[in-house]
Amino acid sequence: MVPDAQPAVRALVIDLRRNSREVGQLLKSLASDKRLEILRHLAGRSSSVNEIADALRLPASTATMHIKLLEKAGLIRTELKPASHGLQKICYRLYDQIALALPMVEPVAETTIDVAMPVGAYVDCRVTPTCGLASGTGLIGRFDDPSAFYDPERFQAQLLWFRAGYVEYRFPNRLPPGALLESLQISLEMCSEAPLHKADWRSDITVWVNRVEVGTWTSPGDFGEEAGQLTPSWWERRYSQYGLLKLWKVTGAGAYLDGVQVADVTLDQLAIAQAEFISVRIGIKEDAQRIGGLNIFGRQFGNYPQDIVLRLRFRELEHEPKEAQSIHVHGIESK
Repeated sequence: MVPDAQPAVRALVIDLRRNSREVGQLLKSLASDKRLEILRHLAGRSSSVNEIADALRLPASTATMHIKLLEKAGLIRTELKPASHGLQKICYRLYDQIALALPMVEPVAETTIDVAMPVGAYVDCRVTPTCGLASGTGLIGRFDDPSAFYDPERFQAQLLWFRAGYVEYRFPNRLPPGALLESLQISLEMCSEAPLHKADWRSDITVWVNRVEVGTWTSPGDFGEEAGQLTPSWWERRYSQYGLLKLWKVTGAGAYLDGVQVADVTLDQLAIAQAEFISVRIGIKEDAQRIGGLNIFGRQFGNYPQDIVLRLRFRELEHEPKEAQSIHVHGIESK
């Protein structure tokens, strides 16, 4: 035996996102206790105007006025049928459920763009010894020779270090036109720079974005002896082995280092949208309290398999509204 199928529930969705006369007329028709009683009376049956008037104890003229408003709003339909004395108007309810689609905020899509920059791809530098660069396979130039920082092989560098000065990178600005920038963040592995290594060698390391200072981190030391997880075996244990992964982030509220606010600098001050590139400078300020140099580790040195990563998080408005679709769930049909 096949069970009887459930009858489809007739549903009407009123889209309040559309400011139209029809929507206003429909809402007006529902703003009456008597008209709601008429709709309730017509649940699962049809009735004549006189039957409705008698059931609701209304004058026939008043019942007729309410029925006309409901018919104009598209909530009921009427038919003329023969009666014992001429014709009579029979009323039918068209819907069993009414839902409201409220206005919503313009849909937005949040997106992130990451750009990884090799540690040797800087565009400007000023360094003082101790200093040097190393690739995954060997030393680039000579130890403590600032001219090595201009060697074409510097682009292969996976580790660089210097006692004082800075290196500056230029990241492509991939922020789409008109997008709303939510945050900019920079992450890299770094530590202090002491001759060979020294765990308690403190250094004040500063980051600038588009020449705006966004915060200083005091590195606790230059870490050696224990090999970095990615550091190649040819690199001697007595030299710097790994650093700490640090995260600078700038939002509309301020600048943060590992989640703690370190400056009042905001995104507006960085003027990202107007720039062809995003400049990131990493170095030791000339007036720093602790001038202890720095090491920057690439994806083949240290403990973290990444280069210097710039991340832009932004929102972009979707200007094309999506068309309403019909859905069928457990016998309910809506559009």
